[in-house]
Amino acid sequence: MKLVLKFAAVCTCLLSCSVVFAQLPSTQYSDGVAYISGGIGEEESVAILSEAKQWPLMLELSQIENGRGVWIFGARIKIANMKQKIIFDAQADGPYLLINIEPGEYVLQASYLGVEKKRALAIQAGQVQKLSIFWK
Repeated sequence: MKLVLKFAAVCTCLLSCSVVFAQLPSTQYSDGVAYISGGIGEEESVAILSEAKQWPLMLELSQIENGRGVWIFGARIKIANMKQKIIFDAQADGPYLLINIEPGEYVLQASYLGVEKKRALAIQAGQVQKLSIFWK
């Protein structure tokens, strides 16, 4: 009987862990730079937000509709170094984008529905920079 209970407990733990890990989108790469993109649905959003403190850059993407912010997906994000070389180029699969770039100064270019936004970035070692980008 004890063996059956132990087996049931182990199976429950394994199933619970696999459900939690399945909620975080897989890591992708753009020119060797790792990133996670997503946030569609509450579970995926919670998983990304809890993971965000492990990544140097977190982007939140939204659009203003009828006076309030609405999460978007499909924005094109490019990051260039100070020599104007593009080191990152990807399309966001959701309102959140976690990007693992090295400390330094960059220019971020975000495009959505033909509207482009540019922002200067200064990534510092050991710190997370959160950047919210809104389109009208």
